[in-house]
Amino acid sequence: MSERLTHLDSEGDVHMVDVGSKADTERVAVAEANVAMKTETADLLFGEGLPKGDAMAATRMAGIMGAKRTPDLIPLCHPLMLTSLAVKVERTDEGARIEVTARTAGKTGVEMEAMTGASVAALTMYDMVKGVDRSAYISHVALLSKQGGKSGSWSR
Repeated sequence: MSERLTHLDSEGDVHMVDVGSKADTERVAVAEANVAMKTETADLLFGEGLPKGDAMAATRMAGIMGAKRTPDLIPLCHPLMLTSLAVKVERTDEGARIEVTARTAGKTGVEMEAMTGASVAALTMYDMVKGVDRSAYISHVALLSKQGGKSGSWSR
């Protein structure tokens, strides 16, 4: 089992993976989260008409802050020196799509940082719209792609 699940040692106990001997490489990961809401709510969100204020700025900042705090939230994640974080928000037929791109030059990937950033951004967006639309919900969070490291590139 431990050969397949890298966070388990030979006895099956959870541990943090030792990445000390791995080479530093450029690494990029892109994740998304979708927030479904009523059309009227999306109109307010994208028209800057929500009572709580600038939801787009709050969503982008939350995505950045969430990604930076990933090792504080996900127990076995390594603290990383992130070189770049970008958060994009776009309107969709269902409401909004948030995309987070995380970059680093290091020994381990940034998939969890991208996904955590997207998750925290989506939670923040929900918080910003819930006062006018209790039916809003986060429909999914997914890794879209990753590049770098020994395993190379992957995309959904």
